Amino acid sequence: MLDLLRTFLAVVESGGVTQAAAALNMSQAAASQQVKRLEEHLDCRLFERVGRKLVLAPAGERLLAQAQRLVMQSDELLSSMRRPEFEGEVRFGVPYDIIGSFVPAILRRFAKAQPRVRVSLVCEDSRVVRQQLRSGGVDLALTTETDCGRHGETLRTDLLVWVGVPGGDAHLKDPLPVSLGAPTCVFRPVAIEALGRARRDWRAVCEVSRLEPVHAAIDAGLAVAPLLRSSVPERFEILGRHVRLPALPEFRINLYLPPGASPAARDLADHVRASFHGSAPLNN
Repeated sequence: MLDLLRTFLAVVESGGVTQAAAALNMSQAAASQQVKRLEEHLDCRLFERVGRKLVLAPAGERLLAQAQRLVMQSDELLSSMRRPEFEGEVRFGVPYDIIGSFVPAILRRFAKAQPRVRVSLVCEDSRVVRQQLRSGGVDLALTTETDCGRHGETLRTDLLVWVGVPGGDAHLKDPLPVSLGAPTCVFRPVAIEALGRARRDWRAVCEVSRLEPVHAAIDAGLAVAPLLRSSVPERFEILGRHVRLPALPEFRINLYLPPGASPAARDLADHVRASFHGSAPLNN
């Protein structure tokens, strides 16, 4: 049953059986058969086809959260029984834009599994985190990037979106007030280039990467900002193209674990992978 649920979750995340089969290292026919067996077992239809993409049917939507929970609990149980306990310290580099969305749950589970390992968080922009990984300042890292570099693996793709406060009018102002992040922020050049292509004048309101001042400027209605869809707080509004804001590209959430990493760092990397593979994207 758990294998069927894993296939179900892979299809949900990838949007198709072919992509899910590749991610699970099985044939398309085998993945299709597992989805069919799960539907027969539950006596309901889990997916509907919209164009060339599979989307969740109502029964699939009801199953999603429970399937995620069961698979996660199974992974945690197996992990706790199979893994040896490690000691020491792991320095974990994470960019500002995703630390609040994903990292707390990862660290809670890791602390339960490895209580004798100290985790030191290093929070910087993705470019800085990559530099610290190369210099040995951190042992493993998560990043947000448009591509994936050497020794990296992409855990998820996520869309960069424009965000404002509900009922606000910052997006109507000319020049457009924008919170852009520091010069090392990976979102900054992408947003500036998109505004340039759209011939939209802009002015910087906040030029730091820490999310507290960025969120404060949005809350006050002083600016819009480019954020990953999965990191948008519920109190904010994702602004569509109808408000004269240019489309922004997808970014990759990458995990970097260099060769020769310590056993504790490799174990934390496994927890990171399990967290991303066991949950669906947020705010979709």
